[in-house]
Amino acid sequence: MAKTKILFVTHEMSPFLELSKISEITRQLPQAMQERGFEIRILMPRFGNINERRNRLHEVIRLSGMNIVVDGDDNPLIIKVASLPAARMQVYFLDNEDYFQRKKVFRDENGKFFNDNNERALFFGKGAIETVKKLGWAPDVIHCHGWFSSMIPAYIKNVYNDDPSFKDTKIIYSLYDEDFNAEDTLSEKFGAMAGQSDLSAEHAARYGSGSYTDLYKGALAFTDVAINAGLPADHELLQHIATEGIRLHATEGDEDYESFATLYDEFVGEEVIA
Repeated sequence: MAKTKILFVTHEMSPFLELSKISEITRQLPQAMQERGFEIRILMPRFGNINERRNRLHEVIRLSGMNIVVDGDDNPLIIKVASLPAARMQVYFLDNEDYFQRKKVFRDENGKFFNDNNERALFFGKGAIETVKKLGWAPDVIHCHGWFSSMIPAYIKNVYNDDPSFKDTKIIYSLYDEDFNAEDTLSEKFGAMAGQSDLSAEHAARYGSGSYTDLYKGALAFTDVAINAGLPADHELLQHIATEGIRLHATEGDEDYESFATLYDEFVGEEVIA
């Protein structure tokens, strides 16, 4: 039997960083899928408030040393890893001194959205994809959680679509009611920076003003299957999904693991030779 290979990408995961319900879903869902025989990898940023000593993070030298270009600048990417022995899972952390070594995650001490969150999200998205390439592991499915991973679908479908690691990869995107205020935005510069060398202007424009809804709409334009992980039934994004004819996978809740397993099984890759 073939094993579906699933890459989970998230900005938070319990016990490392707990900001919202995303952290618990991304802790339990990968384990549930691994216990059902799926092959998984998990990637997240190494934000400065994640305690390396307590969580036993250590650098993976063979994966580190890449540079990720954002807005014309080279930014070094350091890869670290930690294990969850009880779950037999490893989590890979993407680190960069300028973007992630801060005491706060997305807002400063006064609650103001960081001005460079757009650069940080692009660095993370590109860095995640390049890390998977360096692992030499071709995921059948990339399951994105949270706005911080919103550029990954566009990259996979338009920049890395001919790469052997991703040419058949399907994108699943979970939609959350996230902590965005009306004034929070990644600005139109988010798409513009992504389009400097990677995306066409048309694809980059999908991300609009860089607002919460525009980030999700941009990601959904390149998503194969969306999952409602907490939006009310009348939410604008769900109406957008219906209008655009995007597939919405129905579950009975966050712990409906059989439904998730059935969905992932649709995208199984080539058979494993015993």
